[in-house]
Amino acid sequence: MSVNTTNLIQGPATLYKGDYGAAEPADTDVNTTPAASSWTDMGGTQDGVKLSVDQTYSELEVDQITLRVGSRLTKQDFMIETSLAEATLENFSISLNGGTAASGSGYKSFEPNVTSSATQPNYFAVILDGYAPEQLRRRIIGRRMLNTESSELAYTKDKQTLIPVKFAGHYVSSVIAPFHITDEVT
Repeated sequence: MSVNTTNLIQGPATLYKGDYGAAEPADTDVNTTPAASSWTDMGGTQDGVKLSVDQTYSELEVDQITLRVGSRLTKQDFMIETSLAEATLENFSISLNGGTAASGSGYKSFEPNVTSSATQPNYFAVILDGYAPEQLRRRIIGRRMLNTESSELAYTKDKQTLIPVKFAGHYVSSVIAPFHITDEVT
């Protein structure tokens, strides 16, 4: 196979958050900004944005053959992770999967959810807009997401305050995939 350098990808991505079940942009709109009425830009990120898919397979084996004779998928996880560079209360709320916000003249505030552990969490949707081959656009939509990592706001003398997030994808339904990827093509 010969190398096609136009298939090499480098560059930042933009993250958007929407409510779980928000109207998704059409595949034909892969090169346009998602509707502001449904999707909020999470702002700058640091150290990139990563989609990872972890698949666990169990081995099938028999006494008569020394090699693995087959495999079966037993678990699948996908994550979208980054560090949010804009340490706003809105982004901190996203990292905690919601809470209560208030504002008034000269202030805004946030309090985390402290409901029962049995309470259904506030799932949301995420769009990752980045580059595709040929310097075109790629859109990844995570349809039912939660931040499953610890949240922090670290204040240090020599480092920027970041909000690390690891959005875990969850099952949606038997007819709706948990994530969708669209590439713009020429």
